[in-house]
Amino acid sequence: MTTSAAPPGPGAPGPDPAAPLAPPGERGPVRVLRAVGRAFEPVRRAPVTVFVVVALWAVGAFTGSLGAGPSGTLLNDIGVGVPALADGRWWTPLTSMLWCPGIGNYIGSTLLLLLLGAAAEQRMGSLWTAVVLFLGQVLGSLLGTGIVKLGALAGEDWLNDLSRNLTATPGIGACAVGAFLSYRLDALWRRRLQLGLIVFPLMLVLYVGHLQGVLRLAGVVVGLALGALAHGDTHRMRMPHASHAEGRVLVALVVAASAVGPLVATLYKDSLGPFNVLDLYVSGGPSPQDIADACVDAGSSDCARVHAQDHFYGSPAMLMGIAIPLLLLVLAEGLRRGLRASWRITVAAQLVWLGLMAYLLSDIASHPDRYVLEGSDLADQKAAMIQAVVEQMLLPLLVLVLLLLTRRLFAQGLPRITVTWLAGAVGGALLLACVAYVGIGYAVRDQYTPDATLSKLVAGLPTQFLPPSYEPFFFQGRAPVPVGGTALALYEYCGMLFWVVALIALFVAFRRPMLHPDPGAAARARALLAAHGGSTLSYLTTWPGNHYWFSADGRAAVAYRVHSTVALTTGDPFGEPSARGDAIDGFAAYCDRRGWTPCFYSVTADAKARTDTLGWSSVQVAEDTVVPLPELAFTGKKWQDVRTALNKAKKEGITAEWHVFPKAPIALTDQVRSISEEWVADKGLPEMGFTLGGLDELDDPHVRCLLAVDEDRTVHGITSWMPVYGDSAHAVEGEAVDGVAARPVGWTLDFMRRRSDGFRGSMEFLIASAALGFKEEGAQFLSLSGAPLARSDTGEPPAALQRLLDYAGRTLEPVYGFRSLLNFKAKFQPEYRPMYMCYPDPAALPSITRAIGKAYLPHMKPSQGVRLMRKLTA
Repeated sequence: MTTSAAPPGPGAPGPDPAAPLAPPGERGPVRVLRAVGRAFEPVRRAPVTVFVVVALWAVGAFTGSLGAGPSGTLLNDIGVGVPALADGRWWTPLTSMLWCPGIGNYIGSTLLLLLLGAAAEQRMGSLWTAVVLFLGQVLGSLLGTGIVKLGALAGEDWLNDLSRNLTATPGIGACAVGAFLSYRLDALWRRRLQLGLIVFPLMLVLYVGHLQGVLRLAGVVVGLALGALAHGDTHRMRMPHASHAEGRVLVALVVAASAVGPLVATLYKDSLGPFNVLDLYVSGGPSPQDIADACVDAGSSDCARVHAQDHFYGSPAMLMGIAIPLLLLVLAEGLRRGLRASWRITVAAQLVWLGLMAYLLSDIASHPDRYVLEGSDLADQKAAMIQAVVEQMLLPLLVLVLLLLTRRLFAQGLPRITVTWLAGAVGGALLLACVAYVGIGYAVRDQYTPDATLSKLVAGLPTQFLPPSYEPFFFQGRAPVPVGGTALALYEYCGMLFWVVALIALFVAFRRPMLHPDPGAAARARALLAAHGGSTLSYLTTWPGNHYWFSADGRAAVAYRVHSTVALTTGDPFGEPSARGDAIDGFAAYCDRRGWTPCFYSVTADAKARTDTLGWSSVQVAEDTVVPLPELAFTGKKWQDVRTALNKAKKEGITAEWHVFPKAPIALTDQVRSISEEWVADKGLPEMGFTLGGLDELDDPHVRCLLAVDEDRTVHGITSWMPVYGDSAHAVEGEAVDGVAARPVGWTLDFMRRRSDGFRGSMEFLIASAALGFKEEGAQFLSLSGAPLARSDTGEPPAALQRLLDYAGRTLEPVYGFRSLLNFKAKFQPEYRPMYMCYPDPAALPSITRAIGKAYLPHMKPSQGVRLMRKLTA
């Protein structure tokens, strides 16, 4: 069972960090030395990688190649490329591994080797790493060189230029090792590494366009092919299924890569990639030759304009040249968080970019003389310009298609107050920049050439919010040319200040926590729950996606979500015990007024008794398992499995550590994410939600996480525990939740995951350790939560609907294992408490069934549905 936790209420502190089971941490110099030792441990275990890195630097130093790369004569002998292979220098794919083009590439290649090579040797062994490294270097060089040659024969100018070049870099083999290594990683990092190794080198090829970039990308292809051949008989060959949250991360990664490629291209003076032709995505200042050509007539407006641009890129305003990539990077953060606003802005940005390119394409076709240098062949230059513009349109078009295909991943809304603040900040900055440019510009109109008019300044407003390189293409002659000091300052800083404010405002808005679409209702509900408590599953009511109904006197509440016309509750009503029964009646009347069908789901026998008086139908859907703590002792034969797990964990050096996930060390949280993603990917099916939580719900300061960690800080398993509050009249004063004094009277198991190749008894160990720890703290009980579609045998003949649910549980068992989970919990000798679904009209069962399916599987794709059916019928 996957289970989880909830988002914190405003200002609510986390639980007491004191953890009875946490081992005493190392302090002072010992901790620092151990951390340093662990950091260098991977390198110490990577002899092949260390040998290659040492050889690379030693050969470079011996041949004087560290500064600017090998000399021309040496490169001709050892460099790989079309000329070398055409002349029969067959050894160059291998010898090129021992040099780099310059010091920057030496550093980059070393980092790449240490990162990928060391990890590969730990996962694959030194022999396999060496084989893949050298095979990848040779085959990647041959494949990349062949692609360059074919492109040159096809008439591609860029590849034709590369066909005359030679290069040397070990990055080809390193990329192949990384691609091969990805098949040995868990699902989370396999997917991320493969995507990163494809997308980022591809962006460098398209924007930087150097031969070494093409060969590195070819090395990735070779590594993936070798990995597929080596792992063709395992599940690693499958495209790993991504969870909803991970899908957002991958889309954000692609959008970020589309921004990073152009940014990196600015670091190269001789970038010649096919997407780096028009100097628009990332804009730079005019070259000395551009200035000389424009200033043949020193008094012309063209000369003044090019000098203004040169001054622009020599000032802090040069940040405007990378405004579009910076915007995409900020939007990528919003996409990672699943924000609908970020998705819409990103789509709009791609559409605007495509619109500008389409306009430019149309203008080139209609007026080619505007874009052709004097003395050039008109037809050839027109064709070249059209090709360049079409190539510029490919990247935003592909990103746009990706965004449209994944639009369902981005459903999170920003709080209304955040939207209002964001609109005010961006709109205010835009208005201020416009007023300053037009108003102050008109006051100093004599500092323009020719003198500026009010209409000319207004017409030139669009040029202030785009880099100057856009003006010749889209706004030629519309804006006055600044020559004086104040006019130049307006030209440089009005647009830049707007972009700084807009980017910061977007980033801050995207980073603000989204507690609930209705923060006021969520805070009231949390305070009511903390003050008076509810059932063992009541903390689920604080999860995102819920709406809240409150009784007229505010003494009780119901958390629910609406699917179609069914109002599906999350467990029992909560609040004052005496008001919970009436809350069922009140919520039913509330739904009736809105034409909804109420359905109380996963409720206790108390709630069922109240709905029975209303004449409703009910069916058991799960079984809660509660372990009393005051008299708990793991003695006797029935506790043998639990004692074995505790003793075995002690022998293997595995300890139980309490953490609050948002504040836990990143080395541990990263492992937890990897374990969870591996679980999702191995099933190839969507994560279930509603009463079953995932990583998003784990990120809550009120939820306590217990990790099974060994001496190497490897996480073998994780459980999380949600608080169960009692009525404040009987509770002992403790932590404050939203200003209400409360202390949990019990804890409910939520998130359960274990490493597939880790300690086998990790779950028994963690649950037993948690039980002992909570007992010491004075908790009254431990709920191991309910397993959906699973129940113990009561000996009573089931009704027709109950038989149907029992059949569904048996059918889904091979996929989700709910019954196995219930059997596992039996090891802890729990008390079994049935959980019910209560509904007023049996005729609404088809709608209720669809609503429950949508609640549990809100993001299931058609392909996943087909895969699920195949598993069920296998």
